[in-house]
Amino acid sequence: MFDKVLIANRGEIALRVLRACKELGIATVAVHSTADADAMHVRLADESVCIGPPPAAESYLNIPRLLAACEITGADAVHPGYGFLSENARFAEILEHHKITFIGPTSEHIRIMGDKIAAKATAIRLGIPVVPGSKGAVTDDGEALKIANEMGFPVLVKAASGGGGRGMKVARSIADLSLALSTARSEAKAAFGDDAVYMEKYLQKPRHIEVQVFGDGQGNAVHLGERDCSLQRRHQKVMEEAPSPALNDAQRMKIGGIVANAMRQLKYRGAGTVEFLYEDGEFYFIEMNTRLQVEHPVTEAITGLDLVLEQIRIASGAPLSVKQEDITFSGHAIECRINAETPRTFRPSPGKITYWHPPGGLGVRVDSGVYQGYKIPPYYDSLIGKLIVHGKSRNECLMRLRRCLSEFVIDGIETTIPLFNELIRHSDIVDGMYDIHWLEKFLASEPKDG
Repeated sequence: MFDKVLIANRGEIALRVLRACKELGIATVAVHSTADADAMHVRLADESVCIGPPPAAESYLNIPRLLAACEITGADAVHPGYGFLSENARFAEILEHHKITFIGPTSEHIRIMGDKIAAKATAIRLGIPVVPGSKGAVTDDGEALKIANEMGFPVLVKAASGGGGRGMKVARSIADLSLALSTARSEAKAAFGDDAVYMEKYLQKPRHIEVQVFGDGQGNAVHLGERDCSLQRRHQKVMEEAPSPALNDAQRMKIGGIVANAMRQLKYRGAGTVEFLYEDGEFYFIEMNTRLQVEHPVTEAITGLDLVLEQIRIASGAPLSVKQEDITFSGHAIECRINAETPRTFRPSPGKITYWHPPGGLGVRVDSGVYQGYKIPPYYDSLIGKLIVHGKSRNECLMRLRRCLSEFVIDGIETTIPLFNELIRHSDIVDGMYDIHWLEKFLASEPKDG
């Protein structure tokens, strides 16, 4: 096991990793920008190192400064959390070169799955069903038109690198295609430094289903069921639940088995999430995230497994602690991402939290690094906490979630809590009848504040 882990992140995920390390008896190092000097994980860590000014490029994304922090403190492992450098193959390689363990997959697997074209080809080779589309990058508008006509409109143009909805454009007809291609290329170049794009069939009313997997790099792999992440805005997840109300047990075990078998063939190491679009009983691979997900707590709630502890164990060289037959699913869990944003316009709302009263009780978990008096900086993602609720059934979970949202009080800033209060009372959400376009249609049909 490791002696000391440096946590190369901030906010709630940094605190989540810190807690797991402490439960394993591992010393912790918190790195922080000057804007995060008063962050909770910095206060609770055994050591802390300031790595630069607020801009992420000068601090949390600055590899030389992170390496220096490792050397200064003697950290023998780095947990990247999610975001920032968590899926940066070069960072993983550099750490290994300095004999520091990257708590995550190999750099090779990060690189393969980080390139969506290579990831899709790998998925096909491993027997994972994929969305119909181009075999590789599309460089010519004439070629794109030919592919689109073969698939049929509408089609989706996607950046080969990156994520988060950037570099994704829908072309609903021939007239839209040229603009979709040029816009997607421009966005991809600006966001990821790579203007390569590819094309897929655009599904009309799919759900976003993702399968949580774990491998130990020794040829063993398991799946931990699926999460439904269909409530999205601009391709950003807003609320997640497990298990999906759209699947039955047979579908659940079939797709989980396919994914786990693929990870065994790949000899994948650590936590990973294989994401699908699901429509009319069919699954279509879209990408794989080679890291911990924001929404991992809902999987922890229904399996009773600590995913971060398992990440650390596996990175230290231990085999998987569970076999597939050991994994059972109990009840239902839902996560609401609490953002420092106006409820409908999603305009960022940084500032000082003057009052903080999170909910509690049986089956309730709040993952957050903020506290009363904390000043939310304007430089980073607006996620300030996650409310995770677990119940014996989906209905019990929804009722518990209603109660928790009514108890959750955050003053001094605006948050998305009022939006969740609306969503969980809507008949479509209560009935589980929603797809990836549902939330944007709901927001467009309702009056906006702010």
